[in-house]
Amino acid sequence: MDDSLLPTPERLVAWRHDFHRHPETAFEEHRTGARIAELLRQAGLEVVTGLGGGTGVVAILDGRRGPGRAIGLRADIDALDVEEANDFSHASTIPGKMHACGHDGHTTMLLGAAYALAADPDFAGRVYFIFQPAEESEGGGRVMVEEGLFERFPMEAVYGLHNWPGLAVGEAAVHDGAVMAAFDVFTLRLSGHGCHAAMPHLGSDTILAACQLVSQLQGLVSRETPPHQSAVLSITQFHAGDAFNVIPETVELRGTLRCFDGELRAYLERRFRQAVEALAGFHDLRVELDYQSRYPATINAPEHAARCAGVLETLPGVSRVHRDLPPSMASEDFAFMLEACPGAYIWLGNGVESAALHNPHYDFNDAIAPLGVAYWQALVTTLLDD
Repeated sequence: MDDSLLPTPERLVAWRHDFHRHPETAFEEHRTGARIAELLRQAGLEVVTGLGGGTGVVAILDGRRGPGRAIGLRADIDALDVEEANDFSHASTIPGKMHACGHDGHTTMLLGAAYALAADPDFAGRVYFIFQPAEESEGGGRVMVEEGLFERFPMEAVYGLHNWPGLAVGEAAVHDGAVMAAFDVFTLRLSGHGCHAAMPHLGSDTILAACQLVSQLQGLVSRETPPHQSAVLSITQFHAGDAFNVIPETVELRGTLRCFDGELRAYLERRFRQAVEALAGFHDLRVELDYQSRYPATINAPEHAARCAGVLETLPGVSRVHRDLPPSMASEDFAFMLEACPGAYIWLGNGVESAALHNPHYDFNDAIAPLGVAYWQALVTTLLDD
């Protein structure tokens, strides 16, 4: 064993804080990708760069026991367009950008696992360490799959994880099926004839129509979604008007629609379009609708979920493995990888006092990094045990 490669807690903290200070968002992770590649090469791994639109990295490690099966371990590397509110020494140095979802920690844990396994590759077969860009809404996972990730790096399974605020340190959650929801976004413009606010009968009231639509669309969830299934529709932006005494010509609405079931997803999109067209027709408005299906649902393969849970239950640092937590309505583009290759995605507790994901006060909990490294290392040595 090469002790110089051991991922000590101090080394993990140094890596993580460096990534946190220098956040980069979707497909712009040039420094991040270069630093990941540099560290992997220092550990003696074979490294492939320029993936996933240019900033993704894959490292390859073969076990000392000879040929065998291959698996992939994935970490996301991008940050968010969020202004950090923390004032600690490792706070973001890039205005308007921060690691508000813990991808700096995910990257660090996978780097630590690469170092630990390189120091003692006591397994048969091959591991691919996948560092994926652009998870946050831009589909870097989809890009990697479309570029031929699984053809270029053949593997029988792929695994991912995410830190989870509200879940205690030392606890984990593993789902046998759905983990995260599918994610659609929409931009809707309603246009008519603007008019004086004192004479609404001379125009078409886009504000009234848009307000009715906001309420009406909720019926797709409350009255058209089966009660045993989950869906959520959120209007997150409402842009209209510039004056007190003018009914504006145009209103723009933006939002998201999420669910788990593919058939329900298609049904809700169809009914969404019908509701918009019908209401616009009633109010004599023109419609421009940009509806985009972004991410599919993240669905674990039950047998792979069971393997992950079994490994977690053997780790000294894990006090509890939840098997019955409800899935999250948030979304994750690891879903594209799970559609192309079986595997599983777990949650690792970031602490009950942790700020929520995507919050400007959030910070990845450095205390869980060694546990993440231990999990990845144990998963590899368990699954690739000849």
